Amino acid sequence: MSDQTITRAYYRGEKSFSVEQAAAPEPGADEVTLRVAFCGICGTDMHVYHGNMDTRVGFNRVIGHEMSGVVEAVGANVGTVVPGQKVVVRPLDHCGDCPACQGGHPHICHKLKFLGLDTDGAMQELWTVPAHTLHVLPNGLRMDHAALIEPVAVACHDVRLSGLQPGEDVVVIGGGPIGVLVAMVARDAGGHVLISEVNPHRLAIAETLGFDTVNPVEADLQASVETRTGGKGADVVFEVSGSQPGVDAMTAVAATRARIVMVAIHAQKPSIDLFQFFWRELKLVGARVYEPEDYETAITLIAEGGIDADTMITDISPLSDIQSAFEALDRSPTAMKSLIKVGGDK
Repeated sequence: MSDQTITRAYYRGEKSFSVEQAAAPEPGADEVTLRVAFCGICGTDMHVYHGNMDTRVGFNRVIGHEMSGVVEAVGANVGTVVPGQKVVVRPLDHCGDCPACQGGHPHICHKLKFLGLDTDGAMQELWTVPAHTLHVLPNGLRMDHAALIEPVAVACHDVRLSGLQPGEDVVVIGGGPIGVLVAMVARDAGGHVLISEVNPHRLAIAETLGFDTVNPVEADLQASVETRTGGKGADVVFEVSGSQPGVDAMTAVAATRARIVMVAIHAQKPSIDLFQFFWRELKLVGARVYEPEDYETAITLIAEGGIDADTMITDISPLSDIQSAFEALDRSPTAMKSLIKVGGDK
């Protein structure tokens, strides 16, 4: 591949990308080169676009990690995949030596490299990654749908850590893409799910997907949850809004011994009502990314229709239009998941 050139989209700072030609990569001994099919734009990518992560990513970075693709070439030591297989990437590269890795938790490695942020990512035709990051896709799974596996794996991890049991009452605070995916995974696990969201467009999408909703600006969320649960409250609460009102609500709607999962990344330290943790013996669970089993669960969910992928994917743009795609997503109050079509077919 050394004589080939490929198309790459580089983040250049100040809300700008440049689409350029570059030399095709060669995989190292423990690496695999993928031909990227689709890549989603996530909230972190939008933080990059807004310049909030310039110190971390710099101005010569290919971003993107919510992807699907096909194995193009494998390194000399790789025996887990072969060219032609459809795959997705779990974009975490751990050190193997820190206390988290030694304790069996490499997904929260102390020196974790997130592919597409700390290294170049999937907004390019060919992407070379460590072989250990790959998950093979089942036959027949559409490649645009497969680009949702990474964010669905986030939701699977959140729901798994919550300990959700069938029949339990669930409140998801925040109805953006991750919140809606958490709601779908929680529903698939048997939860009775209510979504709290202030954006009317997102509320409409959640209702189209069959969820009960509350706009906490227009109605009393705590009263709604108490009415819905016979005064008990929610057994499981997911805080996905990243807002102080969301943090206030998560303790207000929680039942005795409820589990609260902190999904959102908060830009500033929120104020938390710790008295409620004492009074109701609540549990607060942090959930960061995902583990291999969450990826496998996500693949199965999407392949079997547990995730409404067509509703989640609101638009697809070619790699050549990446600048316009980010600008449009930044303005849109209705988009859920925007994909970049890098190459290949559905």
